[in-house]
Amino acid sequence: MEKGYDVHGTIRRSSVDYRERIAHLEGHPNFHLHYADLGDSMSILQVVKKVRPDEIYNLAAQSHVQVSFDSPEFTADVDATGVLRILEAVRQCDLTDTCRIYQASTSELYGKVEQVPQDEHTPFHPYSPYAVAKLYGYWIVKEYREAYDMFCCSGILFNHESERRGETFVTRKITLAAARIAQGKQDKLYLGNLSSLRDWGYAKDYVECMWLILQNDKPEDFVIATGEQHSVREFCQLAFRYAGIELRFEGEGENEKGIDVKTGKVLVEVSPDFYRPTDVVNLWGNPAKAKRELGWNPQKTTFEQLVKLMVEADMAKVAVERAGERVRTNLEEYLEKGIVK
Repeated sequence: MEKGYDVHGTIRRSSVDYRERIAHLEGHPNFHLHYADLGDSMSILQVVKKVRPDEIYNLAAQSHVQVSFDSPEFTADVDATGVLRILEAVRQCDLTDTCRIYQASTSELYGKVEQVPQDEHTPFHPYSPYAVAKLYGYWIVKEYREAYDMFCCSGILFNHESERRGETFVTRKITLAAARIAQGKQDKLYLGNLSSLRDWGYAKDYVECMWLILQNDKPEDFVIATGEQHSVREFCQLAFRYAGIELRFEGEGENEKGIDVKTGKVLVEVSPDFYRPTDVVNLWGNPAKAKRELGWNPQKTTFEQLVKLMVEADMAKVAVERAGERVRTNLEEYLEKGIVK
């Protein structure tokens, strides 16, 4: 919207109208919402036909790797066939010459990695139902680009985090827990494999790269990453530090623990419940092509700045929640005493 676009977004119909992440945009004259679902080809076709977009950014997915093991069929329908539905809608509406399409692909395609770091030529080895579904999305984009001369591209995004990240994803789970523990609202954090390595970047920077991909002279696929790698343990230690708690880690594997240096209290433990049937442990992207051909800066926001942004946002969120609880408690006491009616 800052670039002067009219933005049309799709949302799924729900009995619970929850739009926290976009509430600040609603009412803006250049922001429009439509009901649609990637599992429903007719709804996608109707939106594309009505809007006739110049650019489409498909960021919709069942994007939780662990959930994909529990809901593999739903994941395949949305993350694989859903991409096909968008491409076909554009083709059926005769927009192949005017509409550019960005497909949000994923570093999970590399899965059981065969090369470190990973770039656009690294062989894929998907290691979850989510990754397999996304691999179909990647290849169907490539097929439509070559078969119909469509301007459609995939951005192979490595882990993109921010203060808006869902609370079930490991980074946000860590920063929120650090904030709650620091403010006395939570006792302990349970995590899976602390040694898993990831290339974590700031989502806002990655979206800028998505836009650059569609402004390129020719449709190509790009790795979007920072080129730096950190463990879950490092992320956790840094997050707690920004929350005012210094951790030291002791033990190995499932017996590893994060201990508050000041109090000696165990604040972080490993739980086998958070291990995946097949676990990807070593993702590390090489953004050289995006830097060279798009002029993109993958280090605009550093790893340390990213963690700090997330912790500060969650510290503020927990503080507001605590204030709200105090108000509710006081109100309940007043009501019991008959002070207010």
